[in-house]
Order: sequence, then C-alpha cells, then structure tokens
Amino acid sequence: MAHEVKAVSTEKDAPGARGGARIENLVTSGTFSLDGGTWDVDNNVWIIGNDTEVFVIDPAHDPQAIADAVGSRTVKAVLLTHGHDDHIRHARDFANLVNAPVYLNPDDQILWEAVFPDTEPDARITDGDVFEIAGTELVALHTPGHSPGSTCFYAESLETLFSGDTLFNGGPGATGRSYSDFGTIIESIKSRLLSLPSETVVHTGHGDSTSIAAEAPHFEEWVARGH
Repeated sequence: MAHEVKAVSTEKDAPGARGGARIENLVTSGTFSLDGGTWDVDNNVWIIGNDTEVFVIDPAHDPQAIADAVGSRTVKAVLLTHGHDDHIRHARDFANLVNAPVYLNPDDQILWEAVFPDTEPDARITDGDVFEIAGTELVALHTPGHSPGSTCFYAESLETLFSGDTLFNGGPGATGRSYSDFGTIIESIKSRLLSLPSETVVHTGHGDSTSIAAEAPHFEEWVARGH
C-alpha cells in the first residue's frame, strides 16, 4: 500500500529558528484490538529530525513504508506514546529495520506484554526525560488516563506537542476500555497539557492536528459529557 509522507510546516522551520528539526507525517492503516474487539484504524506516524537523523513516534502498521520514509537517515530512537497494539505491534519490526532502540513508559508494560510476552522495550521513558534531535528538545510528559503510561512529547522550540491518544481534535482520548480512566485523563490534560502556551500545535495519534487554543475552551464540556 502506498503512503504519502507530508512535511508539516511550522513557523519555526525558518532558518535561524531555535528549533532546527522539521516534522514529517505518515498515515498508516491497520487494526486496533483490546478487550476481545478489533477495529480498523488509521494512525499518524510522526518523524522529527533533519537530513541526517530522526526520531520516529509510534511507527504503526507498516514498518517498511516508514523505513522508506526515513530513508538513509539514522533513527536515534523509536518513541512510543503508549502501549496499545495499534501503536506498538510493528514497532519492534520497524526498529529492527532501522537498528534503533524502542522506548516506552514502563507503566504500560502490561500492554506491551500483551503483544510481546515476557519481553521489555529497550529503554524506559520517564516523566521529564529530554530527547534531543537536530537542535530541538522533546520533553516527555507523563499523561496517564488513556493508558497508565501514556506519554506526550513537547517540543517547546517548535511550539508543538505530540499528544498520542491523550488529546485529540475534539477532546480526550477514549477511556472506555481496560487500563484507562476518564478522571485520570481529564486531570492529565488539565494539569499537563492545557497549561502549555495556547499557540502550541497538537499533533495527535489519529486524525487531524489541533492546538491548545482550539481545545482549551471546551474542557468543561468534556467533563460534563464524561468522555
């Protein structure tokens, strides 16, 4: 299946900007399975870096297509936002293709082992960890709720947040399945994400991007509706 790699424009891409990294997006298609059900899904794969090195966030569904998008660049690490199988099932295959370590918050180990029994990722992500690429820092923000170990990555110099399945265009990620909790995700969004600058662009795990400015006014609506 052919996939289109899109360059994501940002004002910070200009020469001399504090953040030297650029962002690319690839949408891949597959399935998500949990609690006995399986659903078709499209996932956003995010590639952050420059002409020589990159991070890849959530290399879902199609390892070879993602490796083709990376090309000859070095993948410093595979960064996983959480342990649901649509995000991790092909992470190991992709990592082997590009010879990169896989990082995941250990609070999602139970989800990891549902896909890769009796194994662990190569490295752990903890709150506050900093991942540097092309003069740009990505800071790990632990945002439990969608899953216990859900983690977002904030690139202040790019005014960008990679939110995984914690925050979408339209509200919080789903919390109706095992290992998730609505009250927890609401607190994570309120305390960790809505406190970011309003101009922050939010690149999500599925669907269209949004911004903190676009989502923040609807917080009380989400609380009232309960999802």
